[in-house]
Amino acid sequence: MAAPIPATTVANLRDLGGTPLPGGRTVTPGRVFRSGQLDRLDPAADPAYAALGIRTILDLRTDAERAAHPDRTPDGVRHLTADALADTLARAGVAPAAAQLKEVLADPVRAERELGGGRAEALFADTYRSLVSSASARAAYRTLLLELAAPDAGPLLFHCTAGKDRTGWGATVILGLLGADDATIETEYLSVNAAVRTAFAPLIEGFTAQGGDPDVALAVIGVVPGYLRAAQDEVADRYGSVEKYVREGLGVGDEEVEVIRERLTAPPQ
Repeated sequence: MAAPIPATTVANLRDLGGTPLPGGRTVTPGRVFRSGQLDRLDPAADPAYAALGIRTILDLRTDAERAAHPDRTPDGVRHLTADALADTLARAGVAPAAAQLKEVLADPVRAERELGGGRAEALFADTYRSLVSSASARAAYRTLLLELAAPDAGPLLFHCTAGKDRTGWGATVILGLLGADDATIETEYLSVNAAVRTAFAPLIEGFTAQGGDPDVALAVIGVVPGYLRAAQDEVADRYGSVEKYVREGLGVGDEEVEVIRERLTAPPQ
């Protein structure tokens, strides 16, 4: 699984490096990182982050999320935005729960009405399918892969709000392209739960103290295998494989794919 990094100003910061790949290979450390939002980032006060040498940041959040909690981008770092949920928001007229975690859990009555009785799981599964099928999501993950393949690519960090859904799918796409097996991908995907629940602990406690259903809170704050499978099934139904999804759905060519694999694959030790 991705190695957690003990940053003090960035929640859920992880290095995909070290994740096992077939044949004893691993993902190369220090090349691609994932996290939650960077609104509190302070490299001067956070040596664990500063040591990573991040050169590019890709923000997958909506316009509203970025306006409410803008990233604090260090000098000299490229900051790119690619709203993975833009089409989903435009179609529904309201941001999915994945893009408004704090708002949803601020009102237990609303949360029960909109998300109780298994509705949270169904809504998140729909969101994950849209991360594969919508044009805005395909553009966002195309940007992620092309940045990893760029000639001047340095260490890259991609993130959303909590670093679990949009970011989790981005990590899944990268690992799938590198040949990681399903069990490894699921383990990596689920490994964020502890960090996310810690980061949102005050919100969860406040929600349940007001009578909110803890199962609803965990369905919103955490991730479960069913969310990931919804996206993977969408890939299988539309494209048949991750390879075809990357090439046909995201429009990433063979040359870029080979560069990514070369850069992000470490040989057996």
